[in-house]
Amino acid sequence: MKLIAIINVIAWSGFWAFGYLALSAEGFSEAQVVTASLLAATGLFTGIIAYLRLARSAELSGYARKSNQISAVDRNRAQQQGSI
Repeated sequence: MKLIAIINVIAWSGFWAFGYLALSAEGFSEAQVVTASLLAATGLFTGIIAYLRLARSAELSGYARKSNQISAVDRNRAQQQGSI
């Protein structure tokens, strides 16, 4: 859990830092802007994945409330009743 949280913080920090560099690039070469954009995108995707894993593990451990999703059995029964 702690490792995923640390990865989450580092990923979002990289996203914001390299995203800012990519957007405010004056005097940078095209290769530097592309590199900053790719690093920002990597930080974004890694941050999203880490955040979703933290949220899922928080629900499973009881630290956070479970989401209000219905079970597959209830969903299928409701769909069958609605199509009659």
